[in-house]
Amino acid sequence: MTRETTMLRLLSVLLLSLGLALPAVAAQVVDWLDLLPEEDYQAMLDMPEIGHDWGEEAPGDFTSNLRNRDRDLPEVMYSTRVVEAMHDRAIQIGGYPVPLDTDARGRYTSFFLVPWPGACIHVPPPPPNQIILVDYPAGFAIEDIYEPLWLTGQLRVEQTSNALADASYRLRADEVRPYQGE
Repeated sequence: MTRETTMLRLLSVLLLSLGLALPAVAAQVVDWLDLLPEEDYQAMLDMPEIGHDWGEEAPGDFTSNLRNRDRDLPEVMYSTRVVEAMHDRAIQIGGYPVPLDTDARGRYTSFFLVPWPGACIHVPPPPPNQIILVDYPAGFAIEDIYEPLWLTGQLRVEQTSNALADASYRLRADEVRPYQGE
């Protein structure tokens, strides 16, 4: 074996070992506004203030009223437009949980993440492009929906719907923890 061949092999081994030692791509810290396409962002800026006293509730039919459109609300409040560049991106985002499904131990494995506390409970809910459906198979004990969470995971552009709300994004969470003012 020549000296050149030996050096090339050593260099190859070094490059391979460095490649294996490189950390995974770090998750990008994302703000809720990053999930709004430009036209929706501008429409939100131009929108008049919305109160929580819209529409009449039918007795015993609270959840169906969450999804009924109010003709006085701007169209942007129902927008499912997304930022396609966010698809399959590793992200970190803070928000508030709206519990959906639990495991046998009572830990939440599915919940909506929303930008402000009490969203989806008070009407009107955020637009679908400001709601993320979170899948977290490991489960997380949600003690208080008014306490913010910090999530890390893979974001997908995916329209989903249930009796409570519509969401334009879905996150497969790798980590869910209380928000500590990052």
